[in-house]
Amino acid sequence: MSRNSDDGCVDLVADCRLRMGTDLFTHVWDPVVLAALAAGPQRRRALRANIGGISDKALTEALHRLVINGLTERRSYAEAPPRVDYALTPLGQTFADGPMRALAEWIIRHGDELFEAQERTRSAYA
Repeated sequence: MSRNSDDGCVDLVADCRLRMGTDLFTHVWDPVVLAALAAGPQRRRALRANIGGISDKALTEALHRLVINGLTERRSYAEAPPRVDYALTPLGQTFADGPMRALAEWIIRHGDELFEAQERTRSAYA
């Protein structure tokens, strides 16, 4: 299906900017890391402890993706011992305050319905 560039799509729906946005939610830990960083800059160890249940590898990969996408930044401090922390960028803050907050509000309102639908489907196929 072809689209014009006025709606943010290049030629095909798969090339649409909406896909860029939804890709930000495809990695399980990325939104969780962003939510944790919404409280303010954190060192890696504190971030991992605050999230809970995330492996070191998964945290490394999530932070790398988020830095590449411009949603977080890695700050190094010339101290002894060296200190590094991570923080939301202004772009990351708009993502946390916009789509992530909207999704959180939606799931608060409709989470029970979603859960019930999943249970009905599981029961129907059991």
